[in-house]
Amino acid sequence: MHGTQLVVLVVIFFMTSAISVVTGSTSLITVPAMLYFGVAPRTALATNMFALTFLSLGASLPSRGNALIDRRRLPILALLTSLGSIVGAVLLLFLPARSLSLIVPFAMIGVALFSTVYRKAGGDVQLPANPRLERIGYGLTLILGIYGGFFSGGYVTLLTALFVATFQSSFREAIATTKVLNVFSSSLATAIFMWKGLVDYRLGSILALTMFLGAALGMKVVARLADKWIRRVFLTAVWALGLKALLVDLLGRHSVQTQPRSSGANPL
Repeated sequence: MHGTQLVVLVVIFFMTSAISVVTGSTSLITVPAMLYFGVAPRTALATNMFALTFLSLGASLPSRGNALIDRRRLPILALLTSLGSIVGAVLLLFLPARSLSLIVPFAMIGVALFSTVYRKAGGDVQLPANPRLERIGYGLTLILGIYGGFFSGGYVTLLTALFVATFQSSFREAIATTKVLNVFSSSLATAIFMWKGLVDYRLGSILALTMFLGAALGMKVVARLADKWIRRVFLTAVWALGLKALLVDLLGRHSVQTQPRSSGANPL
């Protein structure tokens, strides 16, 4: 990779990590950027996961010692996330990442619709706990953990919305808790990728430092934002990424693949 390409990647990763502290969906931007600059798909996914570990650490450190993290649920959430992440990382060794291409756009748009319609969700006012919803929340945390270990694109976004919907968390609380959980998810998946020799350590180290600094800066900004603005930023990003994934990544790719070849084309 040329020096100019590396500089561009660093800028993309820094800006994305600073913003995605609120929005999540880091990998929906960073992985395609790495692929664009010629990084092999599995290496891109593995190296991105390595860097995400440091993003999560950078975002978690400013929240240590405060009351935002859901410490009561954290142990079981961390266990479920860890188990799911290990399963997802192993799946990556055998399945193409595109096998989950249908999940991202529809899940993201579903999150946006839920958060838009159910306006009480994610507010600062504490809503009463619902045991049935909590059980659903734990089950979906495990399922999302598998997805997070496999690809991670949109994982934290979906997890944030899940905690808002099932645990009655505010957006601020959900963001802080998911960042801690993502340390478990990404570090375990990274360990498996390192074991299989998929991580580009030179590129990963540069991007890891970049994402750590970007996330730490982003969390300092989040601490000063009113909850209504956090909600607005979150919803705007989710709508934009969901529609982009649906219209460009999914339908656009399908349209290209279904176009008839010209008679003079040389099939590959």
